[in-house]
Formats: sequence, C-alpha cells, structure tokens
Amino acid sequence: MRKRTAKFSTKVSVASLLIGLSLASGVGAQTTPHAGHGDAGSGPAEAPSTRAFKAADAAMMTAMAVPYTGDADVDFRTHMIPHHQGAIDMAKVALAYATDPGTKEMALKIIADQEKEIAEMRAWLAARQK
Repeated sequence: MRKRTAKFSTKVSVASLLIGLSLASGVGAQTTPHAGHGDAGSGPAEAPSTRAFKAADAAMMTAMAVPYTGDADVDFRTHMIPHHQGAIDMAKVALAYATDPGTKEMALKIIADQEKEIAEMRAWLAARQK
C-alpha cells in the first residue's frame, strides 16, 4: 500500500511540475499578433468572414426546414438541395476571405460540384412531378 501511495504521490508531483512549467513558459497564453490591442469586441466571432459564415449557415438551416413527404427519394433531394446551396454559399465566403490557395481551389471545386448536383436533383424532382 505504501508503495502505491508513493507512486501516486510521484505522479501528482510530476503533474504539478509540468503544469507549473507550462504556465511559467507561457504555454496556453494568448499568442495572437497584437493581442490586447483594438476594440474589446474584435475577436474572431466579430470577423467579417465569421459573420458571413454564420449568415450562410443560418440561411441553409432555414431553407432545410422543408416538410417531409414520406417519400424518401423526394425528401432526400428536397433537403439536400438547400444543404448543397449552403455549401456553395460557404464556399463563396471562403473565396472572399480565405488566403490559402488550397482553400480557394477547394471552394471553387465545391461550387462547381454542388451546382451540378443541385441541377440534377431539381431535374429529377421536375421529372417526378410530371
């Protein structure tokens, strides 16, 4: 029992030491450039890109509130169309605000792919209603 208590005590001591060292070294400290400068509300949640992503997300969620028909084929498409449109809208936000070329390339591909799939789903739904 005494040996087990000693091992536990050693683990607690090591953990405490690691926590202390990480705090002393600044690990976990705010490292954003110009941290603490600017307006109090200028965090990431206030970024124009964040507002645009939130707007696209909200529009998608509203558009997905389509009544169910009981027909899985129809329901799948009528709910996926606004989902795909949401992806397009978010990709457009990425094109406007992202800086990484790979992100922009992916956004362009998403727009092209999702527009094609939306057209296919709408055509299927139109043919189904005839």
